[in-house]
Amino acid sequence: MKKINIGLLGCGTIGTGVARILIKNRDLIRSRVGADLNLKYVADIDLKTDRGIRFDNGVFISDAYKVVDDPDIDIIIEMIGGDGVARDLILKAIDKGKQVVTANKALLAVHGNAIFKAATEKGVDLAFEAGVGGCMPIIKSLRESLVGNHIKSMAGILNGTCNYILSKSTDDGSSFETVLAEAQKNGYAEADPSLDIEGIDTAHKLAILTSLAYGMEINFKDIYIEGISNIDPMDIDFAGQFGYRIKLLAISKNMGNAIEARVHPTMIPFDNPLSSVGGTLNAVTISGDAIGDMMLYGYGAGMMPAASAVVGDTVDLARNLLTGSRGRVPLLSYQMNNIRKIPVMPVDEIRTYYYFRFAALDRPGVLSKVSGILGDYDISIKSVHQKGRKTKGSVPIVMLTHLAKEADVQKALSEIMNLDVVNAKPILIRIENENQED
Repeated sequence: MKKINIGLLGCGTIGTGVARILIKNRDLIRSRVGADLNLKYVADIDLKTDRGIRFDNGVFISDAYKVVDDPDIDIIIEMIGGDGVARDLILKAIDKGKQVVTANKALLAVHGNAIFKAATEKGVDLAFEAGVGGCMPIIKSLRESLVGNHIKSMAGILNGTCNYILSKSTDDGSSFETVLAEAQKNGYAEADPSLDIEGIDTAHKLAILTSLAYGMEINFKDIYIEGISNIDPMDIDFAGQFGYRIKLLAISKNMGNAIEARVHPTMIPFDNPLSSVGGTLNAVTISGDAIGDMMLYGYGAGMMPAASAVVGDTVDLARNLLTGSRGRVPLLSYQMNNIRKIPVMPVDEIRTYYYFRFAALDRPGVLSKVSGILGDYDISIKSVHQKGRKTKGSVPIVMLTHLAKEADVQKALSEIMNLDVVNAKPILIRIENENQED
């Protein structure tokens, strides 16, 4: 039976899970693949921490470059993370003709165009399912299952930390700070959670998905990004009263000559399947011209779900090696010469629905001043709600709008903020509701 040698770079949380599966389920994998997937090397700078795994002598080493340089290694699994040494090792592995698996969405979002070009020119496969959605097979779906579809739009919950915080705040009314501390204590959030809570991690994933869906170069820098740190329990409560839940969504729409790609807190109605996705779960809805609408759902993070996706990628590459079919599936779903530069629409140009909350002085004529400015910018109000006095002399006024242009909304709110009857910065949350009549 053929042996396929694997080199694992990085034995942190997910890397440890990968090693466990490859060792514990070696016989199972052999019976399904028809080859022995041999974990020849595991490289990590920390050789002292107990991972709960017993490696054979000489397997666990500190020199990642030794692994990449070994001519007997067929597949490199990169679990180091970041865009420094990980980038160097991946490019070196590609140059040596080795197949590569990674979960490094930040690296691919920023440097993916160059990396995928290098892999294509070298005839090397690069698999990255665990980089977006963990065990949820969104990459395989876009690259293989949905190739006969024009993808019209995608919307997804792609960060378990943010979804946990918003779900917990919705369930018990806790503040952002309280739930974040709890998430860190439970291991759902990093000590420095900024990549997650500010929406950057979600945007990395969206940059990859838009490339796969629309045949465009990866474009992370032009994605609009807004995190969840300013979401107040008051707005979560109001959203619920109006039939909405707030989720951090990655939203992408094919507008023909441009692509909408944005990440921000979003109100979605209760009957939207994404609204019921709670805790640390991820989900993505995809709309295609042949399939209509579909949703993928599963754990997007955690040691074993992510490790399962990495091992699945590794098996795919092993099967390609066995059959001599490397390059059978284009790395970015489209043939490299068909990948185009498609602009990402500036956020100022989008049109959607809006939720506003104003902290206004309890005086006559306040509502007419606010609504008058909105009217000046062609922003039509669907409903207005005054929800009782929260602080002395100030009341929250909540408005829901019909379709409006982002640029007009921002100009109007800037004027409203300068009114002497408004004593705090207005709150804006975008609404995605396809069933709303306008």
